[in-house]
Amino acid sequence: MQNYRYILLLLFFLFPNFVIAQPSQATKDVRELMESRDLQIKQLLGAEGSEYSAAQRDELKDIVNGIIDFTEMAKTALEVTYDTISVEDRTEFVQLFSSIIRDQSLANLDIYRASVSYERIDGTVDSMYIETLAEWDNIRTPVHYIMSKNSGEWRIEDMSIDDVFTAESYNRQFQRIIRSRGFDYLMTTLRKRAERNS
Repeated sequence: MQNYRYILLLLFFLFPNFVIAQPSQATKDVRELMESRDLQIKQLLGAEGSEYSAAQRDELKDIVNGIIDFTEMAKTALEVTYDTISVEDRTEFVQLFSSIIRDQSLANLDIYRASVSYERIDGTVDSMYIETLAEWDNIRTPVHYIMSKNSGEWRIEDMSIDDVFTAESYNRQFQRIIRSRGFDYLMTTLRKRAERNS
């Protein structure tokens, strides 16, 4: 513990701007990104009960999912299996997995009409944990995000609604299937699911 404090003090004196300014700027950038995305979604949704064309739903789906890193989510969902399969299988898995997430993202549009308060944003210059509280129709729902900065852009690597993380939840499902039936069976199941949603 003493060594840890010593290192922090040393960093503070040697690199004061790095220790203080950079993380706060990252926090600001992440919040601005999330708020901008939230505003775009609300403007597209319009009033409650509005009807949407297929083009509007596609646009909404793109905004909702536009900052998600589906490759990282897929890695979490597949765990060690991801490193054992071919590049072709990885590519197809990410495509199928992202298709499922994208389709599910519009299952309940009212959650995007909720007012959002930012309860906590913690992290570093390239990794953030965000806790928000979404309130709609007198129902308060915690929505949390794990984000990382890659190639200069912030991306969501996992998210939770009511303390259930998406990638982790799929990880439990997928690992059960892989253990009992194998990866090929999982892929067959995902292909069928994607076909039903198309």
